[in-house]
Amino acid sequence: MERPDLWQLERACFARGLTRVCGADEAGAGPLAGRVYAAAVILPEGWDAPYLNDSKKVTEKRRAVLYEQITREAVAWAVAWADEKEIDEINILNARMLAMDRAIQALDPPADFALIDGNRSAGITCPNETVVKGDGKSASIAAASILAKVSRDRYMLEMAEQYPEYAFEQHKGYPTKLHYERLRQYGPCPIHRLTFLKKL
Repeated sequence: MERPDLWQLERACFARGLTRVCGADEAGAGPLAGRVYAAAVILPEGWDAPYLNDSKKVTEKRRAVLYEQITREAVAWAVAWADEKEIDEINILNARMLAMDRAIQALDPPADFALIDGNRSAGITCPNETVVKGDGKSASIAAASILAKVSRDRYMLEMAEQYPEYAFEQHKGYPTKLHYERLRQYGPCPIHRLTFLKKL
């Protein structure tokens, strides 16, 4: 199956005279525990890698390989997050935007334009355009989705060592049957998002 042209959106930006275009995406909006992660990436023009795509469509092994390639070869990249306390305080939508904005602001050299995955960009302080399902349409958003997902998964493996009773290594904090069983057994731990636990 042929992959879509992932550079159309970036090329349209270049045609408008924008030179440093970043893609931004987040991972971990749905889990009951842990931070929401975001990444922003500026790729060299025309950069491609086998299997570059929406992180959800790429296997864990390939994501790890892509992570190394992207962080090695990008013009600029940054990973940021909003933690569970911020999520509880300002809600997950605002926390996602906060994490994405933090990642974009951390880019060096800075971006002059951002392609944001999704249909909202309130709180993003860089000139931007939203792209629904952007991680399958833009190379730089796809790259950001890989960095955000790999970073979050690695963080949840660290949390699994800190709180072994919740089996975070198996479900990464998502609302699975096993996760709910452990929550009922042990109650929430310090990294649980309390506003997500209304059902319990």
